[in-house]
Amino acid sequence: MAAMEHAHPGEAPVTIVVNGRPVQAQAGMTVAAALLCAQIPCRKSVRGEPRAPLCGMGICFECAATIDGEPLRRTCQMLCRDGMKVATE
Repeated sequence: MAAMEHAHPGEAPVTIVVNGRPVQAQAGMTVAAALLCAQIPCRKSVRGEPRAPLCGMGICFECAATIDGEPLRRTCQMLCRDGMKVATE
């Protein structure tokens, strides 16, 4: 797996679309981090409880969401791109 870039505070923010709503994120930020900053859970448990990243390294799948139409993507391993579509519902 390629090394992930770190957030670049001096760069212009990017906009991802989460459940149809625009969310601003720093360039180089993971989708999981952007969701945490926006206080949006990655998914809901079978009982309806909000779930968020747990391990942060792609092992647990607690942060799984649909990204650009692909289900079960680990948001902690995906960097935000301008216009990226994320579905957590």
